Amino acid sequence: MIEVSGLTKRFRDRTAVLDLTFSIGRGEVVGLLGPNGAGKTTTLRLLTGFLPATSGSIRIAGFDVFEQPMEARRRIGYLPEVPPLYEAMTVRGQLRFASELKGLPRRLVPGEVERVAGLTGVDGVLDRLTSNLSKGFRQRVGIAQALLGDPDVLILDEPTVGLDPIQIREVRDLVRSLGGRHTVLLSSHLLPEVAMTCTKAIVLNAGRLVDFDTLDGLIARHLPGRKVTLDDIAFLEEIFGKLVTPA
Repeated sequence: MIEVSGLTKRFRDRTAVLDLTFSIGRGEVVGLLGPNGAGKTTTLRLLTGFLPATSGSIRIAGFDVFEQPMEARRRIGYLPEVPPLYEAMTVRGQLRFASELKGLPRRLVPGEVERVAGLTGVDGVLDRLTSNLSKGFRQRVGIAQALLGDPDVLILDEPTVGLDPIQIREVRDLVRSLGGRHTVLLSSHLLPEVAMTCTKAIVLNAGRLVDFDTLDGLIARHLPGRKVTLDDIAFLEEIFGKLVTPA
């Protein structure tokens, strides 16, 4: 569902992303890890077509993001780090407006709003102003907005940033439930979040891909001989330190 080949992005004399190549299959939930400045957000903006690439290619559900941008974007639901919500709108109004921007047939919009509101647990606040929502509910509305139109691919940038522990668990459970029906790529600096939400992890360092594997594969390669379970989230911190610390 996501195919990236030789992807590079330069900003004048700074290289943010260098020669990334990876692919993600249908229904997978994959974490994008890396320290600050590793190129995570730039990579997500390239995948969604918000930024042009210096070189390389991206295909979403078979469509080239740069040569067939409208077809590719129809298959993507995107949640940026700060959900793009209009505070003067109700949640219902926000979702209806986003549905229209996505070009959904008008007759289908009411039902689609109810569907995504039910999936994300915001059906009880549809008639509240988004400005009056908690941070957790704002994130849920952002995810609901990304789900409009039932896209093949969901790209989520730091979906639990700024949330309290209960809200983190709720959003984490929600994201995990979306796997299978949707291909999910989420960026996070919270290592436990990736360990508890994703089946695979991409690790970036200084714009380069330094590893990409299942969590079991990462354990076997970087902690050979160790008996580690996925409940022991400290293992990912140890692996992360090995991969992003200069030799």
